[in-house]
Amino acid sequence: MEGERMRRGEGQVEIGVVTSEAVHGVAEPPPQGTVDKMKVRMKETFFPDDPFRRFEGQPLKRKWVLVAQYLFPVLDWAPSYSFSLFKSDLVSGLTIASLAIPQATIYLLLLFCYTSFVPPLVYSVLGSSRDLAVGPVSMASLLMGSMLRQVANPNTDPCLFLQLAFTATFFAGLFQASLGILRLGFIIDFLSKATLVGFMAGSAIIVSLQQLRNLLGIVHFTKKMDVVPVMSSVFHNTNEWSWQTAAMGICFLAFLLLARHVNLLNKRAVDDLMQGMRRPKLYWISVGAPLASVIVSTLVVFLLKAQNHGISTVSPISHVPSLSLSSPASNLPLITVQIGKLRCGLNRPSWDKLLFDGTHLSTTMKTGLVTGIISLAEGIASGRTFASLRSYKVDGNKEMTAIGLMNIVGSCTSCYVSTGAFSRSAVNHNAGCKTAMSNVVMATTVMVTLLLLLPLFARTPNVVLAAIIIAAVVGLVDVPAACNIWKLDKVDFLVCLSSFPGVVFVSVQQGLAIAIGLSTFRILLQITRPKMIAVGNIPGTGIYRDMHQYKEAKGVPGFLILAIEAPINFSNTTYLNERHAAVTPNSDNKVDRE
Repeated sequence: MEGERMRRGEGQVEIGVVTSEAVHGVAEPPPQGTVDKMKVRMKETFFPDDPFRRFEGQPLKRKWVLVAQYLFPVLDWAPSYSFSLFKSDLVSGLTIASLAIPQATIYLLLLFCYTSFVPPLVYSVLGSSRDLAVGPVSMASLLMGSMLRQVANPNTDPCLFLQLAFTATFFAGLFQASLGILRLGFIIDFLSKATLVGFMAGSAIIVSLQQLRNLLGIVHFTKKMDVVPVMSSVFHNTNEWSWQTAAMGICFLAFLLLARHVNLLNKRAVDDLMQGMRRPKLYWISVGAPLASVIVSTLVVFLLKAQNHGISTVSPISHVPSLSLSSPASNLPLITVQIGKLRCGLNRPSWDKLLFDGTHLSTTMKTGLVTGIISLAEGIASGRTFASLRSYKVDGNKEMTAIGLMNIVGSCTSCYVSTGAFSRSAVNHNAGCKTAMSNVVMATTVMVTLLLLLPLFARTPNVVLAAIIIAAVVGLVDVPAACNIWKLDKVDFLVCLSSFPGVVFVSVQQGLAIAIGLSTFRILLQITRPKMIAVGNIPGTGIYRDMHQYKEAKGVPGFLILAIEAPINFSNTTYLNERHAAVTPNSDNKVDRE
């Protein structure tokens, strides 16, 4: 009896089990040399997007243009950039600048001050994400600080500490850029949708809880990130709670949340926005609320002298001991807090301060590797998170290269390791950014502020910054997406579920690692234990489908046709032989189709 030829989807292998004696020959693939096979496999692995296809049949001049656009994504969107897009990017850029500048001055002694200036400019040229707002992140800051303090004390030897920080940043950027240049961006494919949903929700919770310090006016607060130490610190310091700070924070938080959801009052406007049509009239209320909150709160503190009533500001206004991390003689970037004012000025070049001597080389390389991995994972995860919300793709290789190069440049311009900050990107996304131009606007604003306006932000209350961050990240807890994952795939929901508590109760990096580990284990399980289903013919057609899913599908008399939903390789041959032996003795036996 001759078997019938069937077509199945890619990734499925069919086995026709004949109950009567028959011999069916298997055609050999066309001969192909070893070098040709390796070329095909390398191209499929490292160049799945086939970037060279666009060059076929193009004149030489056009090829050079395409090369420039591929290496510098800014050349891809800049020629079609319009004034309407710039208006959106201007608002979002000013908004994240109003958040970044006070945040930088909060962490002035942790080298946050200048890292929001140079890296965003580099990323806007090389990055492929529209929503990612580049800058320092607290996780990488604390990690780098704790690792470098093992060999240098920032209080007793600040010059060495700065040199080690710049050198570690250089190695972090070198590692990140190498991953992108070597086309290893497929690594981020392990960040599945389920992983991102759990990571996004867990990070939103962690970021929100961290803001309780400024929302309640607590002075002594834990440096840890997970929820147990944070909540313990909140309730063990109730004597430090400030009702004035809490009242201001609640008022501005309520205003920001109301402004964020004001468009929901008009369902037609929301539908138009989702369909890419003209923005609703109340759109600018929601996107301009954070910037308005910073301006109004700063004026309130200045006019009412609220700092005298327990409301902390970005820079302490009175009786602050001056502290310098360097002296003019050291020729290192001067990072100084003085009584009543913040010193203006741009960061100086620091390429001659990179320290490659054998004494500290292992420490800086290890610190750079660890912080580089953590910051890269957060930046990629954040970029993919917001890209999924706006239905566009992020090129993992370009992201790795962009983040790496901006850290290399940053290490030479008095900056330390930076990435796409989750909370700042959420503010950028909510403010309606359209392109990476928002990073340019932010960097320009930071530059002007560092040169001229830095003292004006000394009276910005920290509680308003906390309210802005909470309002930005609270909407990233996507409960409907988690419910949808539960309906579609229980194993994916387990991955999502492991990512969320891992981030909340352990740490961001370990929670992400747990979720990626479970995703990898699931992939290995699908390869080594592939699903085997019985397929049958749909009457009147030449189509064969799963008999369990399609009730009208009928088996072919004399045949038991099995479909294996995975490639056959050494890891699953034993399993397939066992399953094959279990179903072939009696063709009437039912196959386990679960």
